Amino acid sequence: MSALHGSADVHAVEAPVTFKAYLLCVFASVGGIFFGYDLGYITGVLPTKAFVKAIEGEGALFVSSPHTSLIVSILSAGTFVGSLVAGDLADRYGRRSVNICGCAIYAVGVTLQMFPDKSLAILVVGRLVAGLGVGFVGSIIILYMSEIAPRKFRGPIVAGYQFLSTVGLMIASIATKFSRNRPGSAAYRIPIGLQYIWALALVCGLLFLPDSPRYFVKRGRIDQARSALARIRSQPPTSRFIEAELAEIVANAEVEAQLIPTGSWYSSWAACFSGSFSNPASNLRRTFLGMTIQMMQQWTGINFIFIYSTPFLRSTGAIKDPFLMSMIFTIVNVVSTPLSFWTVERFGRRPLLIYGTASMCICQLLVAIIGITVGSNKVLFTAGGGMIARNISAVDAQVALIAIAIFSFASTWGPTSWILIGEIFPLPIRSRGVALSIASGWLWAVVVSVIAPYMIGRDKGNMRAAVFFVWGGACVFGVAYAYYLVPETRGLSLEQIDQMLSETTPRNSAKWRPTTTFAAEAGKVLGEPQQLDKDDKLDEESGVSLV
Repeated sequence: MSALHGSADVHAVEAPVTFKAYLLCVFASVGGIFFGYDLGYITGVLPTKAFVKAIEGEGALFVSSPHTSLIVSILSAGTFVGSLVAGDLADRYGRRSVNICGCAIYAVGVTLQMFPDKSLAILVVGRLVAGLGVGFVGSIIILYMSEIAPRKFRGPIVAGYQFLSTVGLMIASIATKFSRNRPGSAAYRIPIGLQYIWALALVCGLLFLPDSPRYFVKRGRIDQARSALARIRSQPPTSRFIEAELAEIVANAEVEAQLIPTGSWYSSWAACFSGSFSNPASNLRRTFLGMTIQMMQQWTGINFIFIYSTPFLRSTGAIKDPFLMSMIFTIVNVVSTPLSFWTVERFGRRPLLIYGTASMCICQLLVAIIGITVGSNKVLFTAGGGMIARNISAVDAQVALIAIAIFSFASTWGPTSWILIGEIFPLPIRSRGVALSIASGWLWAVVVSVIAPYMIGRDKGNMRAAVFFVWGGACVFGVAYAYYLVPETRGLSLEQIDQMLSETTPRNSAKWRPTTTFAAEAGKVLGEPQQLDKDDKLDEESGVSLV
């Protein structure tokens, strides 16, 4: 691909977005509930008396740190494997088919999880199988949404995945809060069984959605690509909007196929690591960026907060109902995330990551400092074995700072990291690049899930608030990472992002403007897009057709 320079601003040609077309794209984000609910329900179920009895036996007060580590981390291990496998399958069988398959695998895993009282091994296998399903859905739904979303709304639409992840967390928190005191196994089977709903809802929706036009182009099935694009954009297949957008996708695919040969299974994966790291457009640099974005998302400490907030809050001795406080944290997460729908397109991806990480860094370091200096990290033990905090005001300040950190994550890193990994890869390696990125996130989730119980477990390290030095310190690194390595992709089509990465550096990317199109270079421009009929009503600022 030649490097083109100039001052003219060349916009990608896309049809006005009708409400029906917008809903088609948005519905795919239902897959986010899988991720959020599976992450959230376990933190509420682990301390439940009936669950502790099922795992540890009569008389046990809590699930041991080794068992907690295994139960929590095994889901992430399954998701890691599922993400990698899904990348290959998505290119062979299509994005939609792999998502449906993932839902079926997930449902099998949920069934096995319903019987922890029979054997710890059954629960562990169930979470492993469910993790495979989450890996299928989590990696491919991001790929699917990125490929079908209009460029002006790609950020908010993909951010919807993260928003519904937060909704899943909140539903899980509410479910465990109100079921934990039910008699017998219902205390944990109710929140586990609710997972069937998300699988069924996504399958039903996907049956009515077309596959990705870019998948069809990659497979050389241009007529099916045109038909799918027409459905997604709510335009007739002969519309010049459809022809122009399809021409650009085809031209980009042809250029990238020449630059990135991916004939065999080995060469397809090897292509993800080709090129020089010093070149921002190289596949190696893009794969590194995608994998480290997901790694940094884990090291912000957010999953620690949501998975282990209940035992942490209990350890302070000042929170009467840790379940309720944990539920409040998830509500903060839910109400904060929609802010990104506006900010991600108004201010861009790069500033959100920089300032969001800085805010999380400050909040978490303050939580740790308060814990070791003011005395909230110290408790008094009552005669009955209970705990009372020595400094309740300090604990209140810590809780407020954690809530601010959640707000900072939910409105910045949470959605933006998912948006970026769906945008930065060229078509020949996109499915594998996204799969590697998400697999990296789950690999680091395994690491966090394994080590966290040993850092805060009552029978192990019991660091209490000092554990936030770990996450706050990681966020210091995250600020520099976002500043030096993350490009700005706001307002560009996937094909334009490809061009931008080859012509500029991440720090200068916000100033870059397109000067030509792939279709123009290939001589495939089909003319200017047709004008809207006089009866069509178009919101000129947003580009959304109201008819």
